[in-house]
Amino acid sequence: MVAVERLSGSLPPCRELKLRVLKRPADGYVLDEALVVRFPARGSFTGEITVEIQGHGSIAAQRLVLAALGEDDRLRLADPGEFTRLALLNGRLDLTQVEGLADLIDAETAEQHRQALHVMRGGLGELTETWRRGLVRAAALIAAVIDFSDEELPEGLVPEVRGLVAGVLAGIDAQLASADMSERVRNGFEVAIVGAPNVGKSTLLNAIVGREAAITSAVAGTTRDVIEVRLDIDGLPVTLMDTAGLRATDDQIEIIGVDRAVQRAGSADLRVFLRDDAEADPFWSDLMKDQDLVVWAKCDLVPRNGLCVSGKTGEGVQDLLGAIGKVLAEKVPKSSVIIRERHGLALRSTKEYLKASVTQLEREAVDLAAEELRAALRALDSVVGKVDVEHLLDEIFASFCLGK
Repeated sequence: MVAVERLSGSLPPCRELKLRVLKRPADGYVLDEALVVRFPARGSFTGEITVEIQGHGSIAAQRLVLAALGEDDRLRLADPGEFTRLALLNGRLDLTQVEGLADLIDAETAEQHRQALHVMRGGLGELTETWRRGLVRAAALIAAVIDFSDEELPEGLVPEVRGLVAGVLAGIDAQLASADMSERVRNGFEVAIVGAPNVGKSTLLNAIVGREAAITSAVAGTTRDVIEVRLDIDGLPVTLMDTAGLRATDDQIEIIGVDRAVQRAGSADLRVFLRDDAEADPFWSDLMKDQDLVVWAKCDLVPRNGLCVSGKTGEGVQDLLGAIGKVLAEKVPKSSVIIRERHGLALRSTKEYLKASVTQLEREAVDLAAEELRAALRALDSVVGKVDVEHLLDEIFASFCLGK
């Protein structure tokens, strides 16, 4: 604060944006005219007292201001991610919000932006906090059964525990069911163009991306390896793959290419089967899945009914992209907040501990059920939060009035 005050002459009141002339303290040289704003502790992004300088942004002005600030031995440049780290340590953000912020910065498409913003604004944190409250309540009820069994406790405590655990399990299951697709939005979908040699796969890829991404020729088997291009299709990140032509061959190199094509196409999220004759390719039977697209090629030469494209003229390309976007959009969960593998692993662990606690309750092993519940809370803590014995005690005494 003192260093900025030396440059600006005076600091504005907290949360008030004021125009200041920034001068170099040594000689009064004018560095910039900038807006200065001060934030109080617990009222800033980091949770600490912060002063922001909003200058004109030119490289020269930035360098001059930073140089003037650097003359103060108490100041240094922040390390990468340091402000976000401080926000985490000071409780301004939880771990999932930090991850969401990182994904928001890296977002390339509209859907990645939507998903990352939802998590950064606390979507996953709010959900896990709801589950956490339910589990704290359940743990408190079991603790009451164990520690205050000689008191007059309300009836139905164990059934209530079962109900609370069942509710959390249902919520976790709903999120895990769409976790894979949420990760796909973050990392990108894969779409493979599949077909016989010389059907026009590479020409179509080049037409879609608007450049010579793949080599094309009249020689069958030109494409030997998988060619990948990153695209934004209707706001979704998509890696479009041009694969080797599928056919039986004695060429050892081409055999490797065909094997790679089959492997990558089989693991892709969607396959576009390109054909130019009436007979289905025999290779398709093992590869084709629900929602895959069958597209007629070379429609500039032979017009067809249905989805038909020409890589040479570009005819039908936008219709194909629209069809791909529609299929992938149906796979995207609109409410899922499980976007990283870490989230899924933690929630699967939580789920297993909760199922074990239910099993122990059915056996009337209340002590063991309590331990499984504590383990479930620890697993849930690894996503976003923390629970300790004080939470359990507060819940017990607030809910049951068990004495002094």
